[in-house]
Amino acid sequence: MIIDDMATSSPTRQRRRGHDPESVLSIAVGVFNERGYDGTSMEDLARALGVTKSAIYYHVPGKEQLLARALDRALDGLFEMVTDERALSGAAIDRLEWVVRQSVRILVDRLPYVTLLLRVRGNSRTERAALERRREFDRFISGLVKEAAEEGSIRADVDPGLVTRLLFGSVNSITEWYQPARGASADALSDALLKMTFDGLRSGVA
Repeated sequence: MIIDDMATSSPTRQRRRGHDPESVLSIAVGVFNERGYDGTSMEDLARALGVTKSAIYYHVPGKEQLLARALDRALDGLFEMVTDERALSGAAIDRLEWVVRQSVRILVDRLPYVTLLLRVRGNSRTERAALERRREFDRFISGLVKEAAEEGSIRADVDPGLVTRLLFGSVNSITEWYQPARGASADALSDALLKMTFDGLRSGVA
């Protein structure tokens, strides 16, 4: 892995190049988002990092290792969330609201990484693995929606899969317009999203 390899290089070498593992990953993700992963060459990455291509190859066999680490950064946050006790116990509607709120927070906190994840199209083994993990997350959310409907907490006349796609389509759309320096906080975003979506989803019985 790129980060592991770079972490084992000497501090003197890292300082001379002006980058630590986190800054290399952060800059690479910025280039991927700007140019597209397929449209980014190692030369592009070297130029953005201010080093030669050979300096990058000293640490990483190719750009896909950087992509893998970046996608894991986004996906690991989501899977840490769905294994949290607050996502696993209690009324399904409360768990669903908590998961939506936390998803917004993760998106805001890891915005470049989530943006990259949402642009993946499955053109490589790394991308296909990431897409499968995304589908696993979607299945978890669909299960929560179905549970909430069965409990009578939300409307039972809307397909759970459709609710999941619409709900998280709204969450994911934040990557297209949100600017951290000028935008609302994660709490404000999640409050607004929950108000707009869950007021329409609730059955009025629970």
